[in-house]
Amino acid sequence: MISEPIENLYFNWLCEKVQKVLVPTPSLTYYYLLKQLHQTEYVWLVVGDDNRVEDGVALRLSFLSEANLIPEADWLYSGCSVLEMLIAFSERAEFNTELTSYFWFWHFIRNLNLMEYNDASDYNYLEIDDVLTTFVNRDYEPEGHGGLFPLCRAKKDQTKVEIWYQFFEYLNDEHFNENYM
Repeated sequence: MISEPIENLYFNWLCEKVQKVLVPTPSLTYYYLLKQLHQTEYVWLVVGDDNRVEDGVALRLSFLSEANLIPEADWLYSGCSVLEMLIAFSERAEFNTELTSYFWFWHFIRNLNLMEYNDASDYNYLEIDDVLTTFVNRDYEPEGHGGLFPLCRAKKDQTKVEIWYQFFEYLNDEHFNENYM
């Protein structure tokens, strides 16, 4: 019998996928940010981004299989969190590049301008909520600034482009190629 709620076990499992700190120093950990990402629902607004939700929710099945647990249906089929979406998408990005999912996850956090919010910082929930609201509602700039994939030269308004295709345009962007490939 499990004494800890499944949601806590799952959140810790998600954190282990992206927190690779040997000594948990507050300036190197992001527990509060990860918690807020997990408490914020990712809602798809562009056709095709429903796949990002499905990928995020599918992480739960991987967790259940590894932990040998059976959850309540309510938990299994609840909305996808931003944390789940970012982790699942970072795994897809790894599959399509030579860069690790760990790299991609933190690259997404950097592109969202959230790196400063480590556990030692003056954590501001409202500022982070504004960033996440801008991202989820696609209120970022047409070139992708404020989203996951800021471009030097966007061919289309990125607020109307499926995230999967934003990713591939980003991979072809001169700024990304100069710095990471």
